[in-house]
Amino acid sequence: MNYDVIGIGNAVVDVITHADDAFLDHMGIEKGIMQLIDRDRAELLYAAMGERVQAAGGSVANTVAGVGRMGLNTAFVGKVKDDALGRFYVENMEAFGTAFPNAAVADVEAPTSRSMIFVSPDGERSMNTYLGAGADFGAENVPETAFDGAKLLFLEGYLFDKEAGKAAFRRAAELMHRAGGQAGITLSDPFCAERHRADFQRLIAEDMDLVIANEAEWTTLYESDLETALQQASAACRTLVCTRSGDAVIVVQDGEWSEIPVNRVVPVDATGAGDQFAAGFLYGHVGGLPVETCGRMGVLAAAEVIGHVGPRPQADLIEMFRAQGLV
Repeated sequence: MNYDVIGIGNAVVDVITHADDAFLDHMGIEKGIMQLIDRDRAELLYAAMGERVQAAGGSVANTVAGVGRMGLNTAFVGKVKDDALGRFYVENMEAFGTAFPNAAVADVEAPTSRSMIFVSPDGERSMNTYLGAGADFGAENVPETAFDGAKLLFLEGYLFDKEAGKAAFRRAAELMHRAGGQAGITLSDPFCAERHRADFQRLIAEDMDLVIANEAEWTTLYESDLETALQQASAACRTLVCTRSGDAVIVVQDGEWSEIPVNRVVPVDATGAGDQFAAGFLYGHVGGLPVETCGRMGVLAAAEVIGHVGPRPQADLIEMFRAQGLV
């Protein structure tokens, strides 16, 4: 199969439950951020969760699954252990319409990655992520045949934390460009941008055609105000997207700036907002639509996903796009 979008990222099982602020304080969970935890802490928090919603997750996995839900052919490339959660992950991705080309691996020590997500009454999510087998992703885990005829590669900045991940990204970008497609990345986290500033800047300049990041990630990466950061990045990369909480999305393509308005809504669960914005944007981008249309698709997809619990869309987004005259 020729894939429209291939994502590469950490294959994380999302385990979501509701919890009030008192519970978060009692368990020592810092509200509204993503914390990395060890295996013992992961088991403790999992045992303390009430009613759970469980799904194959990870930032780029959610994005690619969202694109697939819109009707494009998608694949997610990640690494899971051949354990109960790993098998669940593969089955769940494929049930959502996204291929998982890599087989689960038996001979790895770390179990499949998982993130315990506690959603507060105000919609804030507090993520506690154990980076298991999925974090040990290298160039040897990039399946070359998946890139034949593919159109777009989308990478997850979190995997850039290790040298093996950096090598995997460069290899995947090389394969995608050789196939005649484009390569893009989400910066994922301002701490990632700070830890790997020079390498990220080099990757964007040498290997990327598209970058999606929020304001904090852009300003951290270039150690400047937002306008200066985007000007520097636009000299190195064709298409840039900057999401801003509650404010207009900025898109810079070939040096031309556009702003896409955002309608403020009260979230039921903010999990997946950025992931599904990226899904809507990539859907339009792969279809060659104007950046303003891509941005509006992203805004609609983000608004849909924060209206319910869980990081993936439930409504028919194509019908939503059609109602707004976007398709």
